[in-house]
Formats: sequence, C-alpha cells, structure tokens
Amino acid sequence: MAVTSLLEAALRRDRWLVVGGLLCVTLASWLFVLDGAGTGMSTLGMSGLDLALGGGRRMPMEPAAWSPGYAAIVFAMWWVMMVAMMLPSASPAVLLFARIRRGKPAAGAAGPASGRTFLFAGGYLAAWGGFSLLATLAQWGLEASGLLSLVMASTTAWLGGLLLLAAGLWQFTPLKQACLRHCRSPLSFLMMHWRDDALGAVRMGAGHGLFCLGCCWFLMALLFFGGIMNLWWIGGLALFVLLEKMVPAGHRLGQVAGAALAGWGIWLLAGGAG
Repeated sequence: MAVTSLLEAALRRDRWLVVGGLLCVTLASWLFVLDGAGTGMSTLGMSGLDLALGGGRRMPMEPAAWSPGYAAIVFAMWWVMMVAMMLPSASPAVLLFARIRRGKPAAGAAGPASGRTFLFAGGYLAAWGGFSLLATLAQWGLEASGLLSLVMASTTAWLGGLLLLAAGLWQFTPLKQACLRHCRSPLSFLMMHWRDDALGAVRMGAGHGLFCLGCCWFLMALLFFGGIMNLWWIGGLALFVLLEKMVPAGHRLGQVAGAALAGWGIWLLAGGAG
C-alpha cells in the first residue's frame, strides 16, 4: 500500500513537472518576444502599444546590416516567436504523450515520463526551428530586395496580396485539412509511431511538428505582411491557431478565415489599397 502511494505521488509530481515546464517555456518565450527577442526593437513599440502605456517607441532608424551575428539574432527571434505562438496549441499532444508514457509497463524502468516528454517537446520545437531558418533566409532576401519596411512588414500591395491570397487558399487544400486533422487528434499518430527510447521520443515530436508545420506555415508567413514584430499579428495568429486546433468547429473556422484572407488578398491585388 505504501509503495502504491509513493508511486501515485511520483506520477503526480511528474505530471506537474511537465505542465510546469510547458508553462515556464511558453511564458519565457512571450516575455522574450515582448522585449524584442534580442533585436533591440520592442514589439510594443512596433505595434504602437508602448505610447498608450506611457512609454516611448523603439523604432529602427535605418535597415540593419546583415552579418552572421545578426542572422543568428533573427533566427533566434523567429524560433522563440514560434515557440511562443505554437507551444500552447501543441500542449495537448505533449500531455497526451506524457499520459501514454506513464501508462507504459516499461516506463518506470526507462526513466520518468517527464524526461521523454521533454524530448518529445524538443523534437516538436526542432521542426519549428527548421521553419525559423527558412523564415530567416526569406527575411534576408525580402529586405535585400526592398520588399520589407523598417518595421519588417511588406512594402508593396502585390506582395501583401499574394501572401494573403496564398494563405487563404491553403486553408482549403487537402494537405492542410489532413495536417489539421492530425493536430486536432494526434492519438493515432502516437500509437502508430510509438517508441520507448529517447531518440524515438525526439523523432515522434519532430513528426508531430511537421504536421503542425503543414497546417500553419502559411499562416506564419503572414507575419511578413502584418509585421514580423507586430504584437497584434503575433498574438492574433497564435490565438487563431489555438482556436483552429481546439474548438469543436475549428476546421470550419479555418475555412471561414481562409475565405476572408483570400478575399482580402484579391482586394489588395485589384488595387483596393489605393
């Protein structure tokens, strides 16, 4: 009886360790994003919120010179921003992994569930690290072409229109719908690809991350339209992704948003912005 009580207590501590870890990483990521993610530019300032709060804007005066060091800062900015935006919507899958892990007969022999769970989450975030690398390269190319402003938003209506139209149409593609179904219910993926070893946990997390990439990458690309450091767009997209994956009619919500984005893009391409 005492052994059973000790085991139950250990499982509860392990569960809270996972939940606490997710909350801490998410909160730290959002605080880092609010502070500018190492770029020296406050997202509050880029969004016009700091003046309302009694502060002063920190706005760039001239384009930053790209160097290996600056590229590393931009990559870190994108990756931390993806952690802040995507980890909340991925938390159910992470917690589901932890629950299955705790129920495995050999789980105790292979170490606590929290250790493998953090590896699973690390694999998931590594997938978004790959996206962040591509986003960094895209930002460098757009800035070099003069297609991004000093506040990291598109400078031309045609680029903004194309981004909106592409993101809107993507919401209706079979690949988007398949990835969204997985993100809304990852249990079958976990059961089919389950492995107890540490490398297996990382690979499973990365696999889940790739599905989420397929679901959301075009939405994240909209930051090039609204402003990479614009808190309204960062928070709005994060909330939309969370609702699309969590609410019962999330797939319908995604299609409604897709129609609205496509219509907005067509309006811009047709000269609606003047």
